[in-house]
Amino acid sequence: MEEKKSKVLVIGATGNLGYHLAQFSLKFSHPTFVLVRDSAFNDPLKVQKLQALSNSGATLIKGSLEDEKSLVEAVKQVEVVICSIPSKHALDQRVLIRVIKESGCIKRFIPSEFGADPDRIQISDMDYNFYSRKAEIRRLVEAEGIPYTYISCNFLMSYLLPSLVQPGLKTPPRDKVSVFGDGNVKAVFVKEQDVAAFTICSVDDPRTLNKVLYLRPPGNVYSMNELVEVWESKIGKKLEKIYVPEDELLIKIKETPYPDNMQMIFIYSTFVKGDHTYFDIDSSRGAEGTQLYPNVKYTTISEFLETLL
Repeated sequence: MEEKKSKVLVIGATGNLGYHLAQFSLKFSHPTFVLVRDSAFNDPLKVQKLQALSNSGATLIKGSLEDEKSLVEAVKQVEVVICSIPSKHALDQRVLIRVIKESGCIKRFIPSEFGADPDRIQISDMDYNFYSRKAEIRRLVEAEGIPYTYISCNFLMSYLLPSLVQPGLKTPPRDKVSVFGDGNVKAVFVKEQDVAAFTICSVDDPRTLNKVLYLRPPGNVYSMNELVEVWESKIGKKLEKIYVPEDELLIKIKETPYPDNMQMIFIYSTFVKGDHTYFDIDSSRGAEGTQLYPNVKYTTISEFLETLL
């Protein structure tokens, strides 16, 4: 007999990633609940997403992270809570954590991370607390003894890759390309839909309990030199490479006001410092998604670049 699927609550389901998380929760036959704030019904795009989720069988619950009573009502109906909210609001999860702790019914909490591992990052002095907020939420979850899985998917493909990692550009270059550092440090990109699929696979999996689920799919771990090479082969011409050494990039970051410098800070973190790939995954605290779930089909970087031609 097939195992009973946990009931899942998705917070942030009208967002880019959150919508896919709710979709895959439904697709993988989880009874799925979505927390919706009143203001969402004034936004035509959000209404469209909520309608689609509702038509697919999701239960919509009115509420928000600021409304503790609504959280108590929502959390007691489920066994898994997945939060997907903008990183700058990460600390808004504190009330949710208290509610989860007091409910006693949650078998797994997946807090809003979905990026590089905040405990492994080497730029904590220059990221305007982007990662420290996520790390603070981790410590709170652990201190409360809440069962968790952290999703460390690195970059989402919609970020930086559409421009071939060229700050300020919207599409990949056809003549000159900037390469940061020596161009040999590897970063990881995963498509939003694929992050959602791997995440939902993990919610009832004992192998991911109280661990970090890292995503490093073969075909999605590339250095800048490799990215340029793949793009050149697709457009059938060589690009002029302009190497931007580390010290030059750091000066540009300093001279550019926040938040306009965040793209360059993330490029520095990943393509110069190697924050996605400088460490081996420690099996006592983490696992890699494509090894756990080899049947999940995912979009490779090469396939994604095809769509930009």
